[in-house]
Amino acid sequence: MPLEECNMTVIINNKRHETQARTLSELATLLQLPHEGVAVAIDNQLKPRSSWIDTPIQEGASITIVKAACGG
Repeated sequence: MPLEECNMTVIINNKRHETQARTLSELATLLQLPHEGVAVAIDNQLKPRSSWIDTPIQEGASITIVKAACGG
């Protein structure tokens, strides 16, 4: 199957993205998210990092990624 047929569209932080990721863990790797200081919610439900490997991503999912920032 050609790669373009494997893509699905999701919304990440209110922007449309095409991805081949099938789990939240795969998406985190593709997006090169840091290993700490990141929170992710799918369709407004927070997903603990321990569940990312088993959390499937569906076509059209709304994903919110928040990265912690230091500052004052």
